[in-house]
Amino acid sequence: MQPIHTFSDTERDDIRAALGTIAVDPYQDYPGFAAAVAGLVRDGLPAVLVKIAEQVRGERESGHSDVHALRNCPIDTELPTLSHSNPQADKYAQKKTYVGEAFLAAFGLLTTTPLLAYATRFNGDFFTDVFAIDRYFGKQTGYSDGELVFHNDRTAHPVRADFITLLGMRCPAEEMTYTAFVDGRSLLANLTDDEEKVLRLPHFVTPFDVVSKDNNNALTESAPHVIFENDHSIRYLDSHTTVSRSAPTEAKDALLALKSALSRAERKRHRILEGDLFTFANQDGLHNRELIEVVDVERSRSRWLLKTYAFRDQAAADRHADRWIDGVPGLVGD
Repeated sequence: MQPIHTFSDTERDDIRAALGTIAVDPYQDYPGFAAAVAGLVRDGLPAVLVKIAEQVRGERESGHSDVHALRNCPIDTELPTLSHSNPQADKYAQKKTYVGEAFLAAFGLLTTTPLLAYATRFNGDFFTDVFAIDRYFGKQTGYSDGELVFHNDRTAHPVRADFITLLGMRCPAEEMTYTAFVDGRSLLANLTDDEEKVLRLPHFVTPFDVVSKDNNNALTESAPHVIFENDHSIRYLDSHTTVSRSAPTEAKDALLALKSALSRAERKRHRILEGDLFTFANQDGLHNRELIEVVDVERSRSRWLLKTYAFRDQAAADRHADRWIDGVPGLVGD
């Protein structure tokens, strides 16, 4: 898909200069970092960034689009080389500037989408790395080196992001990896009224992802849940979400119909390049990862995206305020 804006080099550098003034480490002092970014937003960031964020927010609110791409965004001029054994530790030790993190935080503030993090994953960081980790090679997780089926992030969990935003930090130009998005409305258009009705009943369960289980071995599968809710929100992990033990036969038929609808639905594909920001609705659609062409396996594994989760608005965040860990807004448990 085409980006809604490509920052000129001058625009990019102006934004990077402003964000580069923040010296607070978001991994050691997230509240202090968040306050520093909020101060920059309050004092005024370059007008082009404010304008683009307003466009994204407006298109989301109007229902015009829930998926957007920006190109040539500011990222750190010097990036560490991450190992596949413990990339998070490498980042902590080597990354001393936080332009990428500040850009994502500012984007969240300007689009009025408060950030979300999980205390049991990656030390509760609000900025996580989509990067291949040895112990997850071949697994169905964003931290693997392979393709991902269509899904929502954190499908099995009670608190799920409304939006996911990805920022390309290191994206080898020779390797062709795409992220595709399918809107929930496109799925519903390929289902009958009766099939949709069944998919709106709590007849379905989803197993917890492998990373969640690693951090909490008591997690097995979700409570029974609906697949569709609201207008076109969807909760589904392809090839993993299944019917509950007590589900009627029509639930199995409806699930098969959904799989068929997914194969026919329109897909919006984007190849994330270095400096690309790709943001999309996590609960109002499904996304995947497609390895179109891998020229060099090791180089392909070096792909590094910085990622944030976010609530749709402050009201959505406030509905989970009783779950905040250590009083940090947006930080929840499992």
